[in-house]
Amino acid sequence: MRDIITLACSECKQRNYTTTKNKKKTPDKLSFSKYCRFCRKHSVHKETK
Repeated sequence: MRDIITLACSECKQRNYTTTKNKKKTPDKLSFSKYCRFCRKHSVHKETK
């Protein structure tokens, strides 16, 4: 039941990463601090559709 989700940078809105999550165990949206190659710095990446 793991679904593929896309992570987008919260500053420049570019979609940089994909990951999987179990929607039954974590119904809320994920957010990670990851490197954005467009901003050239670490920023928060949030789950998008």
